[in-house]
Amino acid sequence: MNSLEFFIVDVFAETKYSGNQLAVFPRAGQISPEIMQRITKEINYSETTFITHHEAIDGGYNVRIFTPAQEVTFAGHPTLGTAYIIQRELIKAPVAQVNLNLLVGQIPVTFAYQDGQVSCLQMQQKPPKFGQVIDPGALAEVLNLEGSEIDVRGSGAEHYRFPCQEVSTGIPFIIVPLKNHHALKRAKVNRDKYFKLIETTDAKCIFIFCPETNHPQNHLSGRMFGDYLGVPEDPATGSANGCLAGYLVKYRYFGEDNIDVRVEQGYEIDRPSLLFLQAYPQANGEIAVFVGGSVQLVAKGEFL
Repeated sequence: MNSLEFFIVDVFAETKYSGNQLAVFPRAGQISPEIMQRITKEINYSETTFITHHEAIDGGYNVRIFTPAQEVTFAGHPTLGTAYIIQRELIKAPVAQVNLNLLVGQIPVTFAYQDGQVSCLQMQQKPPKFGQVIDPGALAEVLNLEGSEIDVRGSGAEHYRFPCQEVSTGIPFIIVPLKNHHALKRAKVNRDKYFKLIETTDAKCIFIFCPETNHPQNHLSGRMFGDYLGVPEDPATGSANGCLAGYLVKYRYFGEDNIDVRVEQGYEIDRPSLLFLQAYPQANGEIAVFVGGSVQLVAKGEFL
């Protein structure tokens, strides 16, 4: 294998050394999926991406995404971070949009600029699909919380105002509403009960959120647990936040059909992150979901 150039970026990061770390290999067409997986495990970030053709094909760039445990069809912060590197290193000119050809399909990423530099990127995710409702008591046990700390409101799966539910915009997550920041910060996964629970679910990762934040200009706080993917806790999860955006619209969490909110994540593991969510119902009955944030270039190097 010839040496491979790679870049490290922090995604959903307002400053360097925050947000979610991502390694991007912009010219990886000559390496096998097995080597991609081994490289990803070596780097050991939540995800690593490989651009397998340096020019657009069918209007988009072919990209593969790996966690330390396996390849995935879609992930949020790798989509934004990879689009940033495509614009910077392959296109090398300002563009309004870059499309990524992922296993889940083509995902568009739009760019905003300030003083000639990329200031924010936003992806449109697939319309959310809503799966099974999960017993909040079982999730409370998985998260080492009291049942009363989960904010489902109402009684019985048919009557929960804010159910614990599987949602997918490309990769499924179990969305769990909590009442406050205290519960969110105390949550700690019981791995035995977690792995037992996900035997019966399509979603293998859990995303919890609450309406209290560290900073008053933000609207929600979240955390994502994904031991199944080799990611005990993720600093910033664009895919899970896309699912959250669809959930917030479907259940009118803020009492409105449209949402435009700022979500904090990663504070509990010292990687503060900020994600911008927009979503609204469409005439065809589907929900349009957009997730955005900033990307910071941190480093570049070579794998030998």
